[in-house]
Amino acid sequence: MRTSKQMSLKLPHRGGKRTGAGRKPKGPRALVSHKARPRFEKPAAVHVTLRVATHVWNLRSRRCFRVIEGCFADARGQSGLRIVEFAVMGNHMHLLAEAESDVALSRGMQGLTVRISRRLNRLMDGRGTVFADHYHARVLSSPSELVSAIGYLLGNAAHHYGIERADGFCSSALDAEERERVLSRPQTWLLKSGWRRAKRIPLSLEKLWACQASDKAPSDRPQTGTNRMIAPREVTDLLRGSALSHL
Repeated sequence: MRTSKQMSLKLPHRGGKRTGAGRKPKGPRALVSHKARPRFEKPAAVHVTLRVATHVWNLRSRRCFRVIEGCFADARGQSGLRIVEFAVMGNHMHLLAEAESDVALSRGMQGLTVRISRRLNRLMDGRGTVFADHYHARVLSSPSELVSAIGYLLGNAAHHYGIERADGFCSSALDAEERERVLSRPQTWLLKSGWRRAKRIPLSLEKLWACQASDKAPSDRPQTGTNRMIAPREVTDLLRGSALSHL
C-alpha cells in the first residue's frame, strides 16, 4: 500500500533570528559588543581583552613588548586597578586584573590604554587610534571561573603559536623581582585563597606545572635576567602540584 508523505509548509512569521539581521561589523571582523558592562561595587577579579588596530606593529616584537611592559609598571596600582597577570599576543593582549569597582575598572583601563597608545605611536612615529575597539571585560565570580581564566591566559601562546613551554611574552616568565616592579599583588579572597575551591584544574595549567618541574627556560625572553617560570605567588602551589591532590 502506497503511503502519502506530508509536505512541509512554510508559514509567515514575524521577529526572530533572520538571515543578515543584526548590527554589521565595521571592519573585517566583529568588534566588542556595546552592551552595558556588568556593574560591581566590591573588588572583583576581571579578565580583560584588548585588541589593536591592523596597522599596529606586532606586539610580540621586542620593542613593542618593552613599551607595553613599561606601561604596566608605570600604571601599577593606579585608579583602583591592579594587573595581576598578562599575556601579549601578536595583535591583542589578555589581562587578569582586580578592580575596586566597575568605575575603577573603566578609569584604570582608560588610563592604561591612553598610556600604551601614546608610547606605541611614539615608537611607530605615528598618530591616531592604536586599539581597534574598547576593551572587553568579564567578571570572574567563582573559583572555577578564575582558575579556567588563568589557564586560558597563561596557555594562550600555546593556543595561537603552539608554544609548549613558558612564553617569554607572558607574565609567567617574570622572575620575582620583575613581578614586584610590573605587577600588583592581589587583594581579593578569590585570588588569595578562593581558587583552592575550584572543581578542576585546566590542562594548560598542568602543562605549565610540568614545564616548571622540568626547568624548561624560554629562549625568546625579550629581557635579560632569570628565565625560570614564576607563577603568581598566590597560585604557585597550584602550579607546583601541592594543591592538586585536594582540588
